Amino acid sequence: MAIADVVALLACPHCGKRFALTEDQRSVRCEEHHAFDVARQGYLNLQGREPKNADTAAMVAARDRFLGRGHYGPIAEQVSSTVSRLRPDATGLLEVGAGTGYYLAEVLAQLPEARGVALDVSVAAARRAARAHPRIGSVVADAWQRIPLLDGQLDVVLDVFAPRNGAEFRRLLRSSGVLLTVTPQQEHLAEIRGPMGLLDIQADKQEQLANSLAKHFVRTEHDSVQYEVSLEPDALHDLIAMGPNAFHLDDDGIRARVAELSTPLDVRVAVDVNVWSPAHPERSP
Repeated sequence: MAIADVVALLACPHCGKRFALTEDQRSVRCEEHHAFDVARQGYLNLQGREPKNADTAAMVAARDRFLGRGHYGPIAEQVSSTVSRLRPDATGLLEVGAGTGYYLAEVLAQLPEARGVALDVSVAAARRAARAHPRIGSVVADAWQRIPLLDGQLDVVLDVFAPRNGAEFRRLLRSSGVLLTVTPQQEHLAEIRGPMGLLDIQADKQEQLANSLAKHFVRTEHDSVQYEVSLEPDALHDLIAMGPNAFHLDDDGIRARVAELSTPLDVRVAVDVNVWSPAHPERSP
């Protein structure tokens, strides 16, 4: 059970104390006797009630299909190669907003001694991530709150198209740890943003990113991943259905908009991959 592999990294959301797995491995219990059951699908819910912005089962299924076709494979390859180059001896990893666990699984495939926590607010995502890799422990929790992991136990935090809580990331990382972020460039998916009504990407996205992390991190590397991918109607549907636009368009509405496009459609993928180191390593655990 993957939760057993990562339980030493986890902290009780009520008191912050360490967890231990019960003898039957069906629940975790902290030193203050707060207990949480491990779901039969293998994930651990440390959040309670699911927020309204959590990805639905349909959104997670669409993401699984889209990523499974390899359309974001070059991004995953850049992420995994960067982590394995910078931290080949990493043992503890976290992916925030992990969704299906796709990127974390790709990284763990390159690091045979590592274990990783896939964290997401969505129960549907946690179920899927629990199956993504045998060394992934899937946890339901909100990255905007105090993340239920112990201080200074992580070598790597991955943040791929996900919320960025700089103070919490810094708390969780060792002084030698790294934060890796993936964010869209302005031309990312430009061919479908207008026709499909996708949200715009701010022109100062990189500046906003740097400002949001500046108090806790220093950027040490930057790479750009750009390529074109040819998308058939089903892939275009899943690309829209896996994101926040699915909250505003029903499935028929998405398919109707896709039907208006000339397919297959060549779409540009353009993202920034940044590596960040702790700004004050001397203060780290």
